Amino acid sequence: MFNKILIANRGEIACRVIRTAHQMGIRCVAVYSEADANAMHVAMADEAVCVGPAASKDSYLKMDTILQVAKDTGAQAIHPGYGFLSENAPFVQKCQDAGVVFIGPPADAIKAMGSKSAAKRIMEEAKVPLVPGYHGEDQDPALLKKHSDEMGYPVLLKATAGGGGKGMRVVWSADEFTSALDAAKREAMNGFADDTMLVEKYLTKPRHVEIQVFCDQHGNSVYLAERDCSVQRRHQKVVEEAPAPGMSDELRKAMGEAAVRAAEAIGYVGAGTVEFLLDEDGSFYFMEMNTRLQVEHPVTELITGQDLVEWQLAVAYGQTLPISQDDVQINGHAVEVRIYAEDPDNDFLPATGKLEYLRTPEENRYVRVDTGVREGDEVSIYYDPMIAKLIVWDENRDRAMQRMSQALTEYRIAGMKTNTHFLKRLIDNTAFRDAELDTGFIEKHEADLFQSHGGSQGANPLAMATLYTLLKQKQQRKAEAIHSHDETSPWHQFSGWRLNEDPTHVVRFTQTLAQKEGDDQQVEHEITVNWLKQGYRLTLDGHIMIADGTLNDDRLQASLNGHSRNAFVAELNGHVTVFTDQGAFEYQWQRPDLDSHDFEDDSPSLTAPMNGSIVAVLVEPGQQVTKGTAMVIMEAMKMEHTITASVDGTVTEIFFQPGDLVEGGADLVAFEAEEA
Repeated sequence: MFNKILIANRGEIACRVIRTAHQMGIRCVAVYSEADANAMHVAMADEAVCVGPAASKDSYLKMDTILQVAKDTGAQAIHPGYGFLSENAPFVQKCQDAGVVFIGPPADAIKAMGSKSAAKRIMEEAKVPLVPGYHGEDQDPALLKKHSDEMGYPVLLKATAGGGGKGMRVVWSADEFTSALDAAKREAMNGFADDTMLVEKYLTKPRHVEIQVFCDQHGNSVYLAERDCSVQRRHQKVVEEAPAPGMSDELRKAMGEAAVRAAEAIGYVGAGTVEFLLDEDGSFYFMEMNTRLQVEHPVTELITGQDLVEWQLAVAYGQTLPISQDDVQINGHAVEVRIYAEDPDNDFLPATGKLEYLRTPEENRYVRVDTGVREGDEVSIYYDPMIAKLIVWDENRDRAMQRMSQALTEYRIAGMKTNTHFLKRLIDNTAFRDAELDTGFIEKHEADLFQSHGGSQGANPLAMATLYTLLKQKQQRKAEAIHSHDETSPWHQFSGWRLNEDPTHVVRFTQTLAQKEGDDQQVEHEITVNWLKQGYRLTLDGHIMIADGTLNDDRLQASLNGHSRNAFVAELNGHVTVFTDQGAFEYQWQRPDLDSHDFEDDSPSLTAPMNGSIVAVLVEPGQQVTKGTAMVIMEAMKMEHTITASVDGTVTEIFFQPGDLVEGGADLVAFEAEEA
């Protein structure tokens, strides 16, 4: 077996590979960019080497630099993880020429599947079912539109070199075709330096079911059951589970054997995933093959009891597969969710910043957390905003979903927008629990999944937030008294004392309730606190509540009207987040000495919704625009976002140009609104 390998990746996948390699007694070399100098994967590795500045193209994608690091450190093999160089055929060839083992498939296999149009032709010859479409080399837009018109809308435009939802557009009518093609080609060129497109019929209620395949260098191949990845946003997976709900043994066998034929047709070696669209009538169609380890591989590991990274290392070293097809067993049910720094209530816009407060569920045989970050780490503009993968296993799907719901409750992040609360609503959704799955699930159940939830639990979370502030101030006063060696001083007491009046205190909070359909709603809360011999009487939002409790670090044990409740509370710069079984509730604590000013900004200037870079400016000074006109295209976390005019008017100034980096909230374009 290898003595030392280099991991040409970062984040949770680098940490994941290091864990298995260390269990096998293999030393690991990490590479990192300047932005990742203090990253978790760097700390876990046996040695680490900086390979360049923060931008991926200047660090993680520098093939010659990474190969030189492998040579200098004596690494015998390179594990590419996923993304970056994992499906880069020229890099595989460079490794081979340098005498370094690439832990993955041969270059020819990657080339065969790297072009979606070429892959379709190979699959047709291998008798793997295909969705009707055009996969030819002639890229004349008129020809692409002609095939789309003949197939009938909707159709799917897809970059042949693409992946991860980039360079992909659903076109619902002929009128949308040209603008959708332009956007898909531009995104594909930015992401893959190749804007070749294919077009195929878009199935309106398909499931996304993929088969995990594995092949060794001795002609042995197996499929390790399937994963259902139907619940997606922007063509990117949100929830993955294995096995797929409702899958019969006959259908599993048919799809598995088709997947193996696909792999064998290109001389595949290593871990790969063959993705299919599964229609309502049980027919299935080849979509693509990912020639690498998938993000969602843990659910397959949990139901089969296998370590797929260990298999990768063994196969790359020349060993045979550890089991045959007849030995593959499926045990229980596993589900994975991807925890992202993003705002689901704002079209899933990515977020950046520091993970100031991070608590994860306890890992055990039922719960697994694959992550590459720790509390205090930065979520950077330069890389994918995934914080972690949360994976659970149990004996059946119902129990696995219940366990996932609880694990999401215990996954607590404050200080930045994340999708944890959205994921919990999704997992708890009745239709999802009933496995009514297709790739349009999120759009179909939008009203339930994006409902404003911040104020839906009545007075209890607000009472807990108030109780937290009282107990926190009491602790601070006590600490000040001890530090001053004068614990009897009245200046160090926190009792609400008033001359000739009842002991009273007022606590004020502002709460933002997300509204999917429009502007967020600001709610003001004023809570009157009366001190009692034991505890407090709270008057809040028309409720009277007797409250008492203890605060130990971030753990709040509260008694509300005699009902004991437990919660966790994070306070960051006056933002108080209360984590309960019903979700997380965020409040801005309005301290008495702060001036607050209500104002409205009527300026029609467009601002950047997140940190990112300018891809294109579509208007110029002096140009008249109407409401909804596309004005600026930004890119963040590898995805494009189009900013449109909020009103009719005339452009007066452009503040940034293509290629510029901008911070969230920065003015992009100014214009004069047209008078009504």
